[in-house]
Amino acid sequence: MYLGEIYKILDEISPFELQESWDNSGILVGDKRRDIKKIYLSLEVEMELLERVEEGSLIITHHPLLFKPLSRICYEEYPSNILEKMIKKDISLISMHTNFDKTHLNLYVLNQILGFKESSFEDFMVTFNPNSSFEELIELVTKKLDLKSPNIVDSGKKEIRKCSLITGSGASFLPKIESDCLLSGDIKYHDAMIAKSLGINMIDIGHFESERFFGEALHSVIGGRLKNLDLLVIIADSFNPFCKR
Repeated sequence: MYLGEIYKILDEISPFELQESWDNSGILVGDKRRDIKKIYLSLEVEMELLERVEEGSLIITHHPLLFKPLSRICYEEYPSNILEKMIKKDISLISMHTNFDKTHLNLYVLNQILGFKESSFEDFMVTFNPNSSFEELIELVTKKLDLKSPNIVDSGKKEIRKCSLITGSGASFLPKIESDCLLSGDIKYHDAMIAKSLGINMIDIGHFESERFFGEALHSVIGGRLKNLDLLVIIADSFNPFCKR
């Protein structure tokens, strides 16, 4: 299947026009006329992955390799070192970032990983009703996402009736949240202070930990569209750049 045909399918599943203005989703490396035999799904493009990927394949990632225009290409620097390897192996790259957050990833993590049903879903934010104590919610989320020692913001809400989830980094949405608790990653000190002032509890579910399900989430919707084609789709493991000790 040609790269352009795969892009069209992905655009139907999760329209690229939904991406944020600062995002860079879409075809980042490749030629729409290139014939693709294998697809790898991964959170990131990593050098370890490129060592395993067969020449002429397509990698579909959540995080774009390129966010801003490059002013120079030095092969000893990131991301130029990744680009060099990709070009040498004739690897194509499509990224599905904020568009996929809005259409699939947040819902997938809530439904399939945490086991809750959404009560509402708007933009990046999915809301649900755990109807549990805060301690019970902490225990469940920690177990389901395999968190080691998550940062917690306790603003005094003992019972969580309404909770919001934003995978990745979503603390900037705090002023818009009308929930007892927010689950999101990359919570900073001042985010915690804002949450305290608003009376919103928070659980830091990690950026990597909450988005590492991208491959399986995309596979669940793209697999059926490609099942009659001679095209192999592989979910590749990603690694957390932060080393937990």
